[in-house]
Amino acid sequence: MDVRVKDFMKISNAKLICGDIETICENFCKDSREVNDGDTYLGIKGENTNGSIFYKQALEKGAKVLILQDIDIPTEITEKYNDRTIILVNDVVKSIQDIAKYKRENSNVKVVGITGSVGKTSTKDIVASVLSQKYKVLKTKGNYNNEIGLPLTILSLKDEEIMVLEMGMSAFGEMRLLTNIAKPDIAAITNIGTSHIGILGSRENILKAKLEILEGLDKNGKLVINNDNDLLNKWYNSEKLVTNVNTYGIENNSDYMAYEIKLSENGSIYKINLDNKIYNINVPVSGEHFVYNSLCAIAIGKILGLSNEEIIKGISDFELTKKRMEIIKTESNLLIINDCYNASYDSMKAAIEYMGTLSNRKIAILGDMLELGSFSEELHEKVGKEVAKNNIDILVTIGKESENIALGAEKEGMKKQDIYIFNIKEDAIQKIKEIVKNGDAVLIKASNAMKFDEITKELSE
Repeated sequence: MDVRVKDFMKISNAKLICGDIETICENFCKDSREVNDGDTYLGIKGENTNGSIFYKQALEKGAKVLILQDIDIPTEITEKYNDRTIILVNDVVKSIQDIAKYKRENSNVKVVGITGSVGKTSTKDIVASVLSQKYKVLKTKGNYNNEIGLPLTILSLKDEEIMVLEMGMSAFGEMRLLTNIAKPDIAAITNIGTSHIGILGSRENILKAKLEILEGLDKNGKLVINNDNDLLNKWYNSEKLVTNVNTYGIENNSDYMAYEIKLSENGSIYKINLDNKIYNINVPVSGEHFVYNSLCAIAIGKILGLSNEEIIKGISDFELTKKRMEIIKTESNLLIINDCYNASYDSMKAAIEYMGTLSNRKIAILGDMLELGSFSEELHEKVGKEVAKNNIDILVTIGKESENIALGAEKEGMKKQDIYIFNIKEDAIQKIKEIVKNGDAVLIKASNAMKFDEITKELSE
């Protein structure tokens, strides 16, 4: 269904400043610098500035519809741009949430909602690749998984049959908001780890916050969970849910299980029993965590009626979102594992374990993990211990919190001369360039705010 200005008038009690209420709102854009001709501009009010003040730039760039708040529009503007439509709402973010919910409720589309402490984006990618073998699929771009990004994804729906939506949260109530907008037919929880533990206080509270996704799940919907995750396994067994839960795993008895797993630098191969027949599954990205992601995709593919052959092809064809375990091979035969979009203890551990399987000389460039609160020192130190356990040859840490990674590695037996500690990224880059040699494997990982993609660019050139 098309969203029109009149829908905002009805649902958000919008005030029409100028224009036609029948105008279709499409290609929603929240950055006035990125507006293209015919777009709908959203003047979102943030902590530091009100995006509505950039309405002139949006108009000059060709915005067809402007949805603004807390601003007065001069008469000369409405006269000059009398072919455009401008409306005022009380709260732009709340308005697009309400409209997205309205569009979802009035669209004949199946929704898959994916959440978890780590692996949301890569699981979303592989699930979308599988479902694309049979359906026309819309998936969350990048990690547009919050109270703004999720509504914008829904509002970009055109003629797709299935939406695969990544759903993130950092506090109680946030998942409740998202799930009541998205109303998933299938919900998947990849794991419960330590991301945002500084805000929520415990992994048990993280589980509770993630389980809010069930509040929006269709009454006939399915929940898909990683049965090897300790807290999900405990919750599942204590709830004794049977009819609406599908499980996947490697260790615990599950509906979908991988066995005879063979990991390599370029991917993994494993066996699975589907419909009493053994299949070989080829995952094109290495690491045991991608085996789990593919099992989640198999479960969802089976729920939505794909053939086993379609599922297997979808897994073998999938490509990762950039900066998520992205493998880059340089002209100097350097193997860069670019995983610098985000970081938690669980994702750090998974990436380091993957590095441990490589035969190259191994260099880990690790930075601060954020939002860990009072758990920060402990979890950074645990990362360092994983570095030593997996026989990483050289460790470079950048950032104040990451000094504890170095400490943990040294405690676990890594030699001090193989550890380099920096507070400033630029100083580290200089040293890294001196250290790396042709044929090395280099892991680059930290929370996104650390901007480690700059290190990736320096080493890739």
